[in-house]
Amino acid sequence: MEKLAGNFFLVGLMGAGKTTVGRALARRTGKTFYDSDQEIEARTGVRVATIFDIEGELRFRNREACVIRDLAQQRDIVLATGGGAVMREENRKVLASHGTVIYLRAAIDDLLARTQHDKNRPLLQIADPRAKLESLFNERDPLYREIADIIIDTTQQNVNLLVARLFDQLLASPHHPKETD
Repeated sequence: MEKLAGNFFLVGLMGAGKTTVGRALARRTGKTFYDSDQEIEARTGVRVATIFDIEGELRFRNREACVIRDLAQQRDIVLATGGGAVMREENRKVLASHGTVIYLRAAIDDLLARTQHDKNRPLLQIADPRAKLESLFNERDPLYREIADIIIDTTQQNVNLLVARLFDQLLASPHHPKETD
C-alpha cells in the first residue's frame, strides 16, 4: 500500500459516489475514512432525514459545518462531505486549506438512477427529483469547481478503476509527494 501525505476531501452531488469512492480510496492509501453525514448521525443519534424534518436545513448545515471543521483538523483522512457542504463559504475555506479537494462529477441520469430509491435523501423526496438534481447541479457545480484540486467523472465508472485513476492523479500531483516511513 502506497501512502500519500495529507487529507483528501470528496465533494459532489448526492449520488456522485463520494462514500463509495472515499472508502475505497482510504483503503488504497491507508487513511481513515469519514462520511460527514454518518458522523452527524453518530453524534446526534438520529438520521440526517430526521434532522432535516425536525430542525430544518439551516440547523443541519450548522451541524455539518462543525463536523467538517472538526474532521479537517485530523491527519491522514479521507472525508466524504454532504452534497451541500460547499454552499457555506466557511466549509469551502476549511476544505481547501486542509487537504486535497476531489470533485466527483456525474451525469444527472446517473445521479438520478443512484438516488431514486434512497429514502434518506431529504432534498429528493419531491414530485420531480430530476428537476431538483438539475437545479442543485447548476447551483453547486461552480462551487465544487472553485475548490477542486482534481475533478473526476464518475459517470458509468467501475469503482476500482475510478480509484486507480484517481490514485494515479494524486501520485502525479506536485502537492502530494509519497510519504516515507
